[in-house]
Amino acid sequence: MQVEKKIAKRAKAHTIYKLANGKRVPGVTTVLGVINKPALVKWANGLGLQGIDSTTYVDETAKIGTLAHEMIQEYLGGPAWDRDAYNAEQVDLAENAVLSFFEWERQTGHKMQTLNIELPLVSEACMYGGTIDWYGEIDGKRWLVDIKTSKGLYPEHTFQVSAYWQMLIENGYPVDGVRLLRVGRTEDEGFDDHVIDTPALSDAWKVFEAALNLYRLKGAFERRAA
Repeated sequence: MQVEKKIAKRAKAHTIYKLANGKRVPGVTTVLGVINKPALVKWANGLGLQGIDSTTYVDETAKIGTLAHEMIQEYLGGPAWDRDAYNAEQVDLAENAVLSFFEWERQTGHKMQTLNIELPLVSEACMYGGTIDWYGEIDGKRWLVDIKTSKGLYPEHTFQVSAYWQMLIENGYPVDGVRLLRVGRTEDEGFDDHVIDTPALSDAWKVFEAALNLYRLKGAFERRAA
């Protein structure tokens, strides 16, 4: 497995995934981009009707989400977040998500013991890559946890973690459980803790496999048409 990172202007490092033979492969989120998201289109249209540029709004929201991730990851033993990269308002909003995470810890009694944070992996068998948000121990069992700062949890989030689940297993990481943990960016949002059982993961994996096949077919068609 080979992993490279390219730094894009005003953006998080973009990871390039390569197989052992050097062949570049798509990332999980790139693959899932082929799936239509009608709710997202409706949401963007709603912003437009309010005179809000959806691209600018998404960029700002993504930056706050990235900061919240960095803050939580630092708390869990990851690298320190860059204090010079964000303004006071962004820090304030991101701190709401961190407080939601602390509330999840308090209410559930769970403590996350980190083994890996932002772990890049490649599936040699299925030829795709991805970066695992968090992998470690909770209550003595090995968990894959993906932390979200979105307004809700959506089906594509389960498709996404099913692909990470498969990569972990293929690369020799035992996985006892998978959960999506959504932490809100506002004071009243709280958290959503969604544990995904194995049958649901298996069904979601089938969806991801179909998306991966569609991604490749679409790419081949576009190359022929060029």
